[in-house]
Amino acid sequence: MASTNVPNRSTSGDKAHSETLETTSADIEKRGEHNLHSAAERGFVATDRYGESLVKFDPEAERKLRNKLDYMVVPTVSILYLFCFIDRTNVGNARLAGFERDLGLVGYDYNTVLSIFYISYIIFEIPATLACKWIGPGWFIPAISLGFGISSIGTAFVRTKSAACGVRFVLGVFEAGMIPGISYYLSRCGRFGGLLASGILTLDHFGSLHSWRMIFGIEGIITIGLSIIAFFTLTDRPETARWLTQEEKDLAIARVKSERMAQTSVLDKPDKNKLWLGFWNPMVLTTAFTFLLNNITVQGLSFFTPTIVSTIYPTKTTIEKQLYTVPPYVVGAVFVVGLSLGSWRFDRRTIFMIASAPLTILGYILFLARHEARVRYAAAFLAAISTFAMGPLTNAQVAAVVVSDTSRSMAIGTNVVFGNIGGLIATWSYLPWDGPDYKIGNGINLAAAGLILIIAVGQLVWMKWDNKRRDGRDIDSELEGMTDTEIESLEWKHPGFRWRP
Repeated sequence: MASTNVPNRSTSGDKAHSETLETTSADIEKRGEHNLHSAAERGFVATDRYGESLVKFDPEAERKLRNKLDYMVVPTVSILYLFCFIDRTNVGNARLAGFERDLGLVGYDYNTVLSIFYISYIIFEIPATLACKWIGPGWFIPAISLGFGISSIGTAFVRTKSAACGVRFVLGVFEAGMIPGISYYLSRCGRFGGLLASGILTLDHFGSLHSWRMIFGIEGIITIGLSIIAFFTLTDRPETARWLTQEEKDLAIARVKSERMAQTSVLDKPDKNKLWLGFWNPMVLTTAFTFLLNNITVQGLSFFTPTIVSTIYPTKTTIEKQLYTVPPYVVGAVFVVGLSLGSWRFDRRTIFMIASAPLTILGYILFLARHEARVRYAAAFLAAISTFAMGPLTNAQVAAVVVSDTSRSMAIGTNVVFGNIGGLIATWSYLPWDGPDYKIGNGINLAAAGLILIIAVGQLVWMKWDNKRRDGRDIDSELEGMTDTEIESLEWKHPGFRWRP
């Protein structure tokens, strides 16, 4: 299933490289570490100093393992994040059903209620991400899911603006810890949010709850049920997965290690230098800023699409308006899956960001330039098609431009912090007095999409330039005299590291 793989590369320092690989292979054979189980053990480096894997895997075994992981993990995580996003954005659907009227919200009160969530989310995002690494996602994710489910139910019983703000703040604390990498499911959440809300509103009541309060109550109860199931289905790491054989566990661990240059473990201990380099990385920071700009649109669509649809079709009933919010997200979900699969297949992300931005630009040009209901509704499709794909692309990007697990947790946390700053901006982009055309909100989104295009092109050019510069470096001389620990801590500054655009 696995064997020692000694690549034959022709670069500067070929002799030293060859000697290094021969020594490594000999050492591996001497220690009996040519088999898969040994390769998975802690302390074994699965790559050489050039980043080449020293272990070769059986493609068929890899395929079966990927499928098993997908079937066991993806459904639980996706459904949890589905309801995480619904619990966050269902206030937009509740607005159509009388949320503002019943709480006596006037002026900018609705925007304030939305903003409170992002304040706590931003503050607790990085601490929560690090806590997830420390506690383990198998326990942490179900626990916080339980927390935001209870918070959603609490929203069903608020009577004042202050109470609504308090519950939204607590909701942000719990949701801040959700694994940012599963933002792939944002588009599906938007789709089911409107569909579920419209279905709930066909009920006369749910216990003592009526109208918009049923949305929060029922969706919160469902979230709590899912979180309890997740305690039994999620696992922290391959070693603790009861549904993997020992051979599959070894293969899973070895595969991850073979992709991480000079790393001796899959789950390394927190290290200040790795945490810093997970943040202070040119690609992480520029990608995070891209996600900030994109999230202005993502959250703006989520919170205000029901309102925008209401202005497009003012004579429709509340349930009809809820249902009109669904089709753009259905189409958007198809494109998210397609673009994500394409990105995975070609191991490229930046080019897909560049391709997505023009559609968002066109959508908001139509919002600003035309007044016909059909044209504006079509513009919502263009925005949903392109903007939701940016979430998974940016999170995949920041995960690909770092090496260790510690740096990856910081990079993803940084990306989501920036993204939620964009969400905070979004809550103030569509102001009451700016309707029904919302020129300010649509103009902000148009400018954000334009900046995304410029940044993505700049990233692509810079990464190619820097990779070419790195090709001329003498890896052996730069690493000479360094200990394994020092080499492991170099992260993206390792001379053998290459950006993957």
